Amino acid sequence: MKPTTASTLDGRLTDRDVKLLEDVERFRLLTTRQLQRLHFPASPLGPHVTVSSATRGTTRVLGRLEHLGAISRLARRIGGIKHGSALTIWQLGPAGDRYLRARRGDPTRRRFEEPGLVFVDHQLAVADMAVAVLEQAEAGRFDVLELEPEPACWRAFPGTTNTALTLKPDLFVVTADKNTETHSFVEVDRGTEHLPAVLRKCRIYQRYADTGIEQAERGLFPAVVWIVPDAIRASKLRAAVTADKELEPDLFWILTPEQALRHLAPYGAPIIT
Repeated sequence: MKPTTASTLDGRLTDRDVKLLEDVERFRLLTTRQLQRLHFPASPLGPHVTVSSATRGTTRVLGRLEHLGAISRLARRIGGIKHGSALTIWQLGPAGDRYLRARRGDPTRRRFEEPGLVFVDHQLAVADMAVAVLEQAEAGRFDVLELEPEPACWRAFPGTTNTALTLKPDLFVVTADKNTETHSFVEVDRGTEHLPAVLRKCRIYQRYADTGIEQAERGLFPAVVWIVPDAIRASKLRAAVTADKELEPDLFWILTPEQALRHLAPYGAPIIT
């Protein structure tokens, strides 16, 4: 099939379609379930009363966008081929990429390739945390003032020997209620990196904090929230951070996924499952 051009997509996308494409571009990869949670929430007062109804509606829209070349599915699914469509993984398609870039006057072209398994696993875990935060905001439990995945949330800063360094968080989040704002750099650790590699990244955070750049702009330095797979990994990383004389342990929050949302929120919000 001949690729759909940006001009062909003009007039064929709803406002929700465009927002969906923007989220797929922003997070790089999203599952059908994550897109359902973001754009087709199940609600007694909405068009989709049940999750199964919302999933069917999501699948119909994604199928239409796939036919237009706006999005494309990865060859792999989470957990293998036997699982359902809710775990299909989507990335921006060539036509969708051209459309969004034309809207903002960006002439750059992207290459689309099948990403590796480690990258997919990590990106979807980051997206899942972001989706959980956005769900809480949609439910009115707090406001999301900023939510930036990489590379939008990266910070460039000068090193000690006239070198340029870049801090590369997975996610930057600012939430607020009427009394409190919570600023967080988020790192999603899947347990695949050796602890020395994790500590090296902690030291980059420490160096960035020591510059005072973020504090001058925001009046504070965000908490560095490491989300690790389980309590054993959390215990080992906390001990390593505490033992490292280059680090200020209070800068780092090391949490399991079950604990993370309560710390990213301005107060202890219930977790949507």
